[in-house]
Amino acid sequence: MAFVRVCAVSDLDADTPLAVVVEGEPVAVIHTDGEYFAIRDVCSHADVPLSEGDVEDCSIECWLHGSRFDLRSGKPTGLPATKPVPVYPVRVDGDDVLVSLTTNQEFPQ
Repeated sequence: MAFVRVCAVSDLDADTPLAVVVEGEPVAVIHTDGEYFAIRDVCSHADVPLSEGDVEDCSIECWLHGSRFDLRSGKPTGLPATKPVPVYPVRVDGDDVLVSLTTNQEFPQ
């Protein structure tokens, strides 16, 4: 599993998603409740950036229609979205936040 540095820990404000691009893929990086998460930065319902949404209770809400996704699993927890979005492994190494695009999840097309 190859990890790529995406930002510094200090670049992340609590509960505020940061949009980054990892190997050509849009990713939202989030620090919430003392944990770090990375989720594909595209809502599975409306194809808009999730990084522009709100974070609460380990989930992110799409700003356009209110779909919610669990940051741990990528599964939708609020309609209208019914398809999950990929989540990615995150590591913190000193002041660096690292993300790997490797995932064991399977997502329907």
